[in-house]
Amino acid sequence: MFRRKPSTPAVSWPGRCFRWLRGLVLGFVLLTVASVALLRWLPPPITSFMLIAQAEAIAARRTDFRLNYHWVDWDGISTSAKDAVIAAEDQGFFEHGGFDFQAIEQAWRHNQTGKRLRGGSTLSQQTAKNLFLYPGRSYLRKGLEAYFTVLIEACWPKERILEVYLNIAQFGDGIYGVAEAARIYFGKTAAHLDEKEAALLAAVLPNPIVLKAGKPSAYVGRRQQWIVRQMRQLGDLGV
Repeated sequence: MFRRKPSTPAVSWPGRCFRWLRGLVLGFVLLTVASVALLRWLPPPITSFMLIAQAEAIAARRTDFRLNYHWVDWDGISTSAKDAVIAAEDQGFFEHGGFDFQAIEQAWRHNQTGKRLRGGSTLSQQTAKNLFLYPGRSYLRKGLEAYFTVLIEACWPKERILEVYLNIAQFGDGIYGVAEAARIYFGKTAAHLDEKEAALLAAVLPNPIVLKAGKPSAYVGRRQQWIVRQMRQLGDLGV
């Protein structure tokens, strides 16, 4: 006599959902780790912020929009440009592990006063956001930003983080990276930016659409002067 094979018990819906979710999370982790690891050596062909800007321009039917982005290697960026963004955005860059908790606390206290919101993001966090994510202040976005920041700090040396940041940061409407900013605003290469020019570019980083390097306001001028003073006080940063 033939014995009937025991039937495989049906998987419940909660079990299926758990397996699907587990596979999704595992796939996300593998994909993101592989992407960050590859970008340790390869220049990013484009970033999420660039894609969003292009999509918004298409939706608004902007015929004047052009994406200006050109990668330049570490040695093709002036020391002044490297020093300027550190002085302006993250003076503890070489000391922290991706998060400046003192700056985050100060920003949180400032924001409780109801004044203009201030961020406490490091260059590592800004690189993670600009490269992989989207604008916003939701807990999900901040959680993803923290995740990618940890990955970047684990996989890349500080010099690589700074190199990528300078190449993908927005310096104006459709202007991404220090190479295109140097060409458009000063008619020179990123390697030849001087102290004041680099400080002017760094001065617009908080909001490069409102703050314009091409037509600097009095506020941008004051911020530029402050950044120059900070650069001189910090001295040789080893970059």
